[in-house]
Amino acid sequence: MKYDICIVGSGAGAAPIAYELSNAGYKVVVLEKGKYYREKDFSKDELAISRRDKFTPLLKDEQHVINVRNEGGSIDRFEGAEYNWSFWNGSMVGGSSNLMSGYFHKMKPNDFKLRSVYGEIKGANVVDWPISYEELEPYYEKVKEVIGVSGDVMSMDALEVNGATKWFDKSCKELGYKSFATPRAILSSATLGRNSCAYSNFCGSYPCATGAKGSARAALLQKCNAEIISEAFVYKIDSDKSKVTQVHYYDKDKKSHSIKAKIFVLAAQAIESSRLLLNSKNKYFPNGLANNSKEVGKNLIFSGGGSGTGRIKKENLSEDEFKELMQAGLFFNRSLQDWYEYDKGGVKYKGGTIDFLFEHQNIISRASREFYDDEGNIMWGDKLQRRIQKTLTTSRVLTFEVFNDWLPTDFTYVSIDEKVKDKYGIAVGAINLYGHKRDVEVGKHLASRAEKVLKSMGASDIQVSISDSPPPNLVAGGCRFGVDAKNSVLDKNCKAHDLENLYVTDASFMPTGGSVPYTWTIYANSFRVAEHLKKIMKS
Repeated sequence: MKYDICIVGSGAGAAPIAYELSNAGYKVVVLEKGKYYREKDFSKDELAISRRDKFTPLLKDEQHVINVRNEGGSIDRFEGAEYNWSFWNGSMVGGSSNLMSGYFHKMKPNDFKLRSVYGEIKGANVVDWPISYEELEPYYEKVKEVIGVSGDVMSMDALEVNGATKWFDKSCKELGYKSFATPRAILSSATLGRNSCAYSNFCGSYPCATGAKGSARAALLQKCNAEIISEAFVYKIDSDKSKVTQVHYYDKDKKSHSIKAKIFVLAAQAIESSRLLLNSKNKYFPNGLANNSKEVGKNLIFSGGGSGTGRIKKENLSEDEFKELMQAGLFFNRSLQDWYEYDKGGVKYKGGTIDFLFEHQNIISRASREFYDDEGNIMWGDKLQRRIQKTLTTSRVLTFEVFNDWLPTDFTYVSIDEKVKDKYGIAVGAINLYGHKRDVEVGKHLASRAEKVLKSMGASDIQVSISDSPPPNLVAGGCRFGVDAKNSVLDKNCKAHDLENLYVTDASFMPTGGSVPYTWTIYANSFRVAEHLKKIMKS
C-alpha cells in the first residue's frame, strides 16, 4: 500500500502532523524505532530510570562518537559506549516528550531575528529565522488548545505549588525581580480526554502514568487515525533526482521492510535526522540526501547555561515553615526572565530564562550524593545511614536551571563515523562539539542572579555549575530552514530545498534556539507545517 504521508519518528515534531493529517482523512503511517508504551506500562521505578536506561538504547548496541574540539583546535574523540556518554532521550512512541519535565516557555519576538537585533557575533553563525513570531503565534495557541499548558496567561489554572514559593516570591520582590508561575505541559485538571496531574513529583526523566503530561503520545498519537509501526528503525531513504521514493526500516528481528508514500516527513530527533540523511547518499545526492548545500548536520545547537542548587534547612525555619517546605508532591514552579535581554558595557546581550524547581525525588540519586563526608572520605554502614536520614528529613534542595542560547558555530555539527557501526550494521552519527565562549558568559550572568535569590531565601551549601557541556535532552539544528538554498537545508515550510516531497519537522529546522526549552516551539512549528501539508494534499 502506498501511503499519503510517511513520518519517521513520533515525538513533538512528528505527532502534530500525524494527528492533523490522519484526522483529516489521509493515510498516514508513523515509523518509530522504540516500543509502544501506554500509561499502564509506566511506574516510578527508580532503578529502571537511574541504573538501567529502560527507555533509551543500550550503548553497546547503539551509540554516538563524540568529538570535542579544544581551544587550541585539537580534537578529543570519545566512543559513547566506552565512556558511557549518551545522547539518547527516549526511544519509544512519543519520543522524549514522554520524559520531559514539561517546562513550556514561548520564544520571544527577538528570538526570531537575533542577527538583526543583536548584530553579528564573531565566531558564531547567527541568522534571522525565515518566519516571524507573529507567524508562529497562532500555533503556540493551538498547542495550548490541543495539548494543554497550565499556568500560561489566559490558559488553564496553574498547578498546585509548595508553600515555599511564597518565600521565593517575597525574596524576588525585595530584589526587584519579577517571578512568575512556570507554564507546564501538565494538566492541572481533567480535560482534553486526559486525567489531571497526580503530583507524584516524578516528572523529569519519567513517563506519566496518568496522561496529564502533554507528551506526543498521550496528547496526539493516541487520539489520531495514523497507523503506528513501532520497533521500526529507518536506516535508508531512497530518492530520484527530485523526490523521495521510499524508506527502508528494520523491524525488531532485523528484517528489512520498505514504505512508499507521496510525502515523507523526517522527525527522528536532530542528531538522528541528520545522520539518516547523511547515510542516505546516492548518485543524485553524493554528499547525503537533500545535501547539495553541504549544510546537513551543520550548525547543531544545544541549550546553553547550566544549573545550581541551594539547601534550605529545618534549623533556619519555624515549625510551620518546615512543614510547608516538606509538603510532598507539590511543584515549585517559579521562573525569572528579567534578563532575557540585558546591557553590559554598552553592548546589548541576549540573556535567557531561569526556572526554579525542587531537587528530583528519585531516592537513588539523592542518596548517592551523601556517600562522602565533609572531608571527602567515603562512608558506609551506620554512619552513612545516619547522614542520609538526617539530610533527607531535615532539609530540602531547591534547584535552578539556566537556559540561554547555544550559539551555532562551524565546529558543532553532525557527521558520520564510518569506523563504528550500530547493531544494525549502520554507521553511527558523530557529534562534533565546541562551545562558544559567549554561551558560558551569558550563563554565568544569569546564574549569579539566581544565586542571589537562593541566598535571600536563606539557602546554604549553594553550588553553581555553568559550562559548555551540552545537555543531551535539548538539541536542535542540523537542518536549518532559510530562504537561500545555498546556506540552508529547508525552506520556510520545512521542505527540503533539493526535494519536492521531503520535510523535516523535529528541532533540526531551528537556526537558533531561543533562551527557553524547545518543546513548545517544536510542537507549534509542526502544527504550522501540518496546515501547509493539508493545503498541499488538497491541491
